[in-house]
Amino acid sequence: MTHTAVAVGGRASYKEIVELMDEWKVSALPVLAGEGRVIGVVSEADLLHKEEYHLGADVLADRSRPATAKAAAVYAEDLMTSPAVTVHAGATLSEAARVMARRRVKRLPVVDEQGLLEGVVSRSDLLKVFLRSDEEIAREIRDDVLPALPATLTVRVEEGVAVLGGDLRDRALVPLAARAVRAVEGVVDIRLELRPAAAASATTASG
Repeated sequence: MTHTAVAVGGRASYKEIVELMDEWKVSALPVLAGEGRVIGVVSEADLLHKEEYHLGADVLADRSRPATAKAAAVYAEDLMTSPAVTVHAGATLSEAARVMARRRVKRLPVVDEQGLLEGVVSRSDLLKVFLRSDEEIAREIRDDVLPALPATLTVRVEEGVAVLGGDLRDRALVPLAARAVRAVEGVVDIRLELRPAAAASATTASG
């Protein structure tokens, strides 16, 4: 995540928000209250309602709809989406990616146990994990994953794909091995090249 996260208070003006987004090249800003508690997020989508209804003064008179209410708003506390979609600092990359996908957001405020802002994680931050070298990924699998498995396995990594070879005769261990390797950051996929005695297990792992 980015630890130096730009944020605004609830009374930040519409223009101030736009200027900060442009200066920091971000698409959303956390809105803070008190000592740094995240109470919402204001995004480009929230701001664009004002342009959408720019000429519709008669429409803006009806603020019962969320879109028109935001189009008429001038402060962050009225523009923001609340409660904010956040992720805790201890969340894994997979968990953060899942929240982003399900809630359809590009940036997530990272908060501590009290809900105070610690940073922001973006889609580009999550994708950086796939920049790890094949050698680094393979070394982590050899050092941290394979010793915990009751089997004699080898691994090589090709363009992020972890290729497991060796002897894994107990079919029940195949899904376990696959999950453990897939959990290593930077692994794109898994391919099994096991000895004939365990080759039938490959179907189980891929499923």
